[in-house]
Amino acid sequence: MSENSALKAKLGIDVFKPGKVAHIKIKPGREKDARLQAAILLCPAGLYRANEKGEVTLTTDGCLECGTCLVACGIEVLDWNYPEGGTGVQYRYG
Repeated sequence: MSENSALKAKLGIDVFKPGKVAHIKIKPGREKDARLQAAILLCPAGLYRANEKGEVTLTTDGCLECGTCLVACGIEVLDWNYPEGGTGVQYRYG
């Protein structure tokens, strides 16, 4: 088993409980900000995607709450908070 597939297997046993409100949002008008390209490449959960219009979209289900996207993009681009209590990622490995 490769390192990548082993990591995916470990992450696959984690549980994600979505909240009522997304805990990370791309700020309005920033969907085409060049810094979001870094989030596409760096997000370990692969939650950022570019659409056919060149805008970056975000799905927070499965977020690992690591903050990589916030470091890459900054507070000018993202509204980033931890999820409300009882929601978000629950690690099951190790």
